[in-house]
Amino acid sequence: QVQLVESGGGLVQAGGSLKLSCAADGRTFSSHAMAWFRQAPGKEREFVASILRSDGSTYYIDSVKGRFTISRDNAKNTMYLQMNSLKPEDTANYYCSATNSFLFLDKVAYAHWGPGTQVTVSS
Repeated sequence: QVQLVESGGGLVQAGGSLKLSCAADGRTFSSHAMAWFRQAPGKEREFVASILRSDGSTYYIDSVKGRFTISRDNAKNTMYLQMNSLKPEDTANYYCSATNSFLFLDKVAYAHWGPGTQVTVSS
Protein backbone atom coordinates (compact mmCIF):
# COMPACT_ATOMS: atom_id res chain seq x y z
CA GLN A 1 0.00 0.00 0.00
CA VAL A 2 1.33 3.41 -1.00
CA GLN A 3 1.91 5.68 1.96
CA LEU A 4 2.73 9.36 1.57
CA VAL A 5 2.38 11.77 4.47
CA GLU A 6 3.28 15.43 4.26
CA SER A 7 4.00 17.66 7.25
CA GLY A 8 5.61 20.95 8.16
CA GLY A 9 3.16 23.43 6.74
CA GLY A 10 1.92 26.48 8.59
CA LEU A 11 1.37 30.22 8.60
CA VAL A 12 4.39 32.40 7.95
CA GLN A 13 5.01 36.02 7.01
CA ALA A 14 6.37 36.95 3.62
CA GLY A 15 10.12 36.50 3.58
CA GLY A 16 9.97 33.69 6.10
CA SER A 17 10.91 30.03 5.78
CA LEU A 18 9.32 26.61 6.21
CA LYS A 19 10.60 23.08 5.74
CA LEU A 20 8.16 20.48 4.51
CA SER A 21 8.63 16.76 4.98
CA CYS A 22 7.19 13.82 3.07
CA ALA A 23 7.40 10.40 4.71
CA ALA A 24 6.92 7.50 2.31
CA ASP A 25 6.86 3.73 2.50
CA GLY A 26 10.01 2.04 1.32
CA ARG A 27 8.73 0.84 -2.03
CA THR A 28 7.34 4.25 -2.94
CA PHE A 29 10.52 5.98 -1.84
CA SER A 30 12.49 3.73 -4.20
CA SER A 31 10.65 5.15 -7.21
CA HIS A 32 12.56 6.78 -10.04
CA ALA A 33 11.46 10.26 -9.00
CA MET A 34 9.76 11.95 -6.11
CA ALA A 35 8.17 15.35 -6.36
CA TRP A 36 6.38 18.19 -4.66
CA PHE A 37 3.25 19.74 -6.11
CA ARG A 38 1.01 22.50 -4.85
CA GLN A 39 -2.57 23.55 -5.37
CA ALA A 40 -4.01 26.94 -4.53
CA PRO A 41 -7.78 27.49 -4.19
CA GLY A 42 -9.43 27.62 -7.59
CA LYS A 43 -6.26 26.60 -9.40
CA GLU A 44 -4.92 23.39 -10.86
CA ARG A 45 -2.31 21.36 -9.05
CA GLU A 46 1.12 22.38 -10.32
CA PHE A 47 4.56 20.84 -10.26
CA VAL A 48 7.00 22.53 -7.88
CA ALA A 49 10.13 20.38 -7.67
CA SER A 50 11.38 16.85 -8.16
CA ILE A 51 14.41 14.77 -7.25
CA LEU A 52 15.69 11.60 -8.89
CA ARG A 53 16.64 8.51 -6.91
CA SER A 54 19.48 7.53 -9.26
CA ASP A 55 21.73 10.55 -8.99
CA GLY A 56 19.86 13.11 -6.90
CA SER A 57 19.25 15.43 -9.84
CA THR A 58 16.77 18.14 -9.00
CA TYR A 59 14.27 20.14 -11.03
CA TYR A 60 12.25 23.24 -10.13
CA ILE A 61 9.65 25.50 -11.63
CA ASP A 62 11.08 28.91 -12.44
CA SER A 63 9.09 30.73 -9.77
CA VAL A 64 10.81 28.87 -6.92
CA LYS A 65 14.35 28.55 -8.27
CA GLY A 66 16.85 30.01 -5.83
CA ARG A 67 14.29 29.98 -3.01
CA PHE A 68 13.26 26.32 -2.62
CA THR A 69 15.50 23.29 -2.19
CA ILE A 70 14.33 19.70 -2.55
CA SER A 71 16.27 16.92 -0.87
CA ARG A 72 15.88 13.36 0.33
CA ASP A 73 17.14 11.22 3.20
CA ASN A 74 17.31 7.64 1.96
CA ALA A 75 17.88 6.26 5.45
CA LYS A 76 14.60 7.78 6.65
CA ASN A 77 12.51 7.32 3.49
CA THR A 78 11.77 11.01 3.72
CA MET A 79 11.83 13.83 1.21
CA TYR A 80 12.06 17.51 2.13
CA LEU A 81 11.29 20.89 0.66
CA GLN A 82 13.14 23.80 2.24
CA MET A 83 11.28 26.97 1.35
CA ASN A 84 12.97 30.33 1.90
CA SER A 85 11.99 33.88 1.01
CA LEU A 86 8.36 32.84 0.91
CA LYS A 87 5.88 34.98 -0.99
CA PRO A 88 2.09 35.26 -0.68
CA GLU A 89 1.79 33.57 -4.08
CA ASP A 90 3.38 30.45 -2.55
CA THR A 91 0.23 29.96 -0.49
CA ALA A 92 -1.22 26.55 -1.34
CA ASN A 93 -1.73 23.02 -0.17
CA TYR A 94 1.51 21.14 -0.84
CA TYR A 95 1.52 17.49 -1.85
CA CYS A 96 4.21 14.91 -2.42
CA SER A 97 4.17 11.98 -4.78
CA ALA A 98 6.37 9.50 -6.59
CA THR A 99 6.61 7.97 -10.04
CA ASN A 100 8.64 5.49 -12.06
CA SER A 101 7.82 7.35 -15.24
CA PHE A 102 10.41 9.40 -17.09
CA LEU A 103 7.69 12.03 -17.55
CA PHE A 104 8.29 13.04 -13.95
CA LEU A 105 7.82 16.76 -14.61
CA ASP A 106 4.18 16.17 -15.56
CA LYS A 107 1.49 15.58 -12.95
CA VAL A 108 -0.14 12.95 -15.18
CA ALA A 109 2.77 10.65 -14.27
CA TYR A 110 1.71 10.60 -10.63
CA ALA A 111 -1.10 8.36 -9.38
CA HIS A 112 -0.87 8.57 -5.61
CA TRP A 113 -0.99 11.57 -3.31
CA GLY A 114 -0.69 12.28 0.36
CA PRO A 115 -3.31 14.37 2.20
CA GLY A 116 -1.17 17.50 1.76
CA THR A 117 0.05 20.17 4.13
CA GLN A 118 -1.19 23.76 4.02
CA VAL A 119 1.25 26.62 3.57
CA THR A 120 -0.08 30.13 4.08
CA VAL A 121 2.13 33.16 3.51
CA SER A 122 0.82 36.48 4.77
CA SER A 123 1.87 39.79 3.24
